Amino acid sequence: MSGNIHPSALIEDGAQIDPTAKVGPFCTVGPDVVLAAGVELKSHVVATGKTSVGEDTIIWPFAVIGEIPQDLKFDGEETRLEIGKRNRIREGATMNTGTSGGGGLTKVGDDCLFMTGAHVAHDAVVGNNVIVANQAAIAGHCHIEDKVIIGGLAGIHQFVRIGRGAIIGAVTMVTNDVIPYGLVQSPRGDLDGLNYVGLKRAGVARSDITALRAAYQMLRQGDGAFQDRAARLKEETDSEYVHEVVDFILGRSDRSFLTPR
Repeated sequence: MSGNIHPSALIEDGAQIDPTAKVGPFCTVGPDVVLAAGVELKSHVVATGKTSVGEDTIIWPFAVIGEIPQDLKFDGEETRLEIGKRNRIREGATMNTGTSGGGGLTKVGDDCLFMTGAHVAHDAVVGNNVIVANQAAIAGHCHIEDKVIIGGLAGIHQFVRIGRGAIIGAVTMVTNDVIPYGLVQSPRGDLDGLNYVGLKRAGVARSDITALRAAYQMLRQGDGAFQDRAARLKEETDSEYVHEVVDFILGRSDRSFLTPR
């Protein structure tokens, strides 16, 4: 057994642990778990199921990854959890494997932070550089794009999509899709503007921010249905950021969106 594995850890036969990975005291690693180079399980971590953890990811005490879905339809089928590189998964966070009805895979990208008690449910797809704050929950089948921030105690309803660069305020329930760069707050999740702070921090050009501001106003006050306003925007702007918002809206005509107040 590697010197990086604490004697009190329970490593089941079949687990694949890179020699540079560290497994701390009282951790449990199941037979179908793969820990890549530089992974660290601090202590009291449960890694089970058909789960892979990417390079340099660190998991703090009492987190549970790869357990079966919290879905009563789950019947023991073989499904997976894939966690990318350089993630930080803090104390008590939980991530479940997928379900056969949802594609069989829960997937987390690279460079994310999941704070204390955060939850990622079955068949969710989480992008890169996502922050999920304390006790926030992402329900089954959700799709969270890159650079999203989800505030503490927020809840993302099943099947919801959150576009790139959006920010969700604390103690917010999100029940419909959120456009890229949207700002959502209030207990029932109102789309209350754009994430200007995030855009500026990302170095987005002033001209694109101005274009996004104008696009938001048109989506809020223009004539016709929400999708009709988005279609007109597509013809009226050269901004790649506005086109990203429009494509997000028009790409799924069957979806319901949070609309500007």
